[in-house]
Amino acid sequence: LGPGLLLVAASFAAFRLLNRALERLVPPPPSARRNRWKWRNIWTSLAHSVLSGGGALAGFCLYPELPEDVADTHPPGAHSLVAVSVGYFLEDFVDMLCNQKLRQSWELLFHHSVVIVCFGIAVLLHQYVGFALVALLVEINSIFLHLRQILLMANLEHTTCYRLNSVVNLGTYVVFRIATLAWMTRWLFLNRQNVPLATYAVSAVGMAIMTPMNVILLYRLLRSDFFK
Repeated sequence: LGPGLLLVAASFAAFRLLNRALERLVPPPPSARRNRWKWRNIWTSLAHSVLSGGGALAGFCLYPELPEDVADTHPPGAHSLVAVSVGYFLEDFVDMLCNQKLRQSWELLFHHSVVIVCFGIAVLLHQYVGFALVALLVEINSIFLHLRQILLMANLEHTTCYRLNSVVNLGTYVVFRIATLAWMTRWLFLNRQNVPLATYAVSAVGMAIMTPMNVILLYRLLRSDFFK
């Protein structure tokens, strides 16, 4: 319990410091200077996606048997990776709450609340860490979602780089977001008798919220990047 919470707190502080330093590390282009907060926020999110998505993919490559038991077993470092992600989502929640109007950020705030609760259970109970690691595969697609936002803020939406990123973004969206959520929903359904009622209820509600949100986001991406 103690080390997990300490790691969450350390992660929160580290991402907060990174957020503050990014404006010097990655200066915003002229087109993004009116919204410096969002520029820093997206780059911070990109850093988390690279860390967590890459870490989750590495975990499943090193331990291909992990999907067979995502409730009780997990590879070394998986618990730490989930705890680090909880710290990031807490930092991003606070960052949006302080810098963005609620009507503009309520969807992401809602999303982060669900993730913090679900991942927090895994960190505190040392159970379902593997299940949380499956969820972190979604962050592989988030890398390209954040790159898309960065390119838009830099007024590079008419470049070859943006078009290439759009194609990769769509492909990873289907593989690492839609397929991952489908696998998680199937696992919950098949193992409902083996999961404690409270944990099952939280997970089922989380999946019921995440699935339509991601379907809507897919529709928005298709409409914006492919069906203009």
